[in-house]
Amino acid sequence: MKTDIVLAGVGGQGILSIATILGTAALDENLHIKQAEVHGMSQRGGDVQSNLRISDAPIASDLIPIGGADLIVSLEPMEAMRYLPYLKPNGWIVTNTMPFVNIENYPTEEEMASELARHNNVVAFDMDKMAKDLGSPRSSNMVLLGAASPFIQIGAEEIEDGIRKVFGAKGEKIVESNIAAFRAGREFAQNLKKDN
Repeated sequence: MKTDIVLAGVGGQGILSIATILGTAALDENLHIKQAEVHGMSQRGGDVQSNLRISDAPIASDLIPIGGADLIVSLEPMEAMRYLPYLKPNGWIVTNTMPFVNIENYPTEEEMASELARHNNVVAFDMDKMAKDLGSPRSSNMVLLGAASPFIQIGAEEIEDGIRKVFGAKGEKIVESNIAAFRAGREFAQNLKKDN
């Protein structure tokens, strides 16, 4: 078992929280993990990216090679596009469709939709709206984690335990709202998978 994940987004969106939760869940399952992060611009709304490798066997490198990612998980559609060269031919893209426009020449929605349409395995929807509809607008990263979870070889219960451990110090209300967001994203992706 091995899952190589590129996590992408913009500073402040919670990409590194996803990496921490998955890492916690993987370690609790006695799996091997390696992680490499790029987040130097995170304070200014810049690119944040993490390579997360999970395996039942030892992992030599913490970096995912071009064409080696099983999954691109992104809270921002342009950031998903940025890392497409890393995706395996049969890999999955799980991305928010709500843009975070932070550059002048940001691609149009049509350009991004056209690029996503070129790939067979895509889960793309407005995760920000789903989080707001759940009454927890800051939990769109947990919606994203939920939507990605069917493609990660760690059980949903184990990931939920990871959420409890990572957010436990913030109180039960925060934990439960993040788990609700995770479950909503997971249900959306599972229903989409059934329809295809």
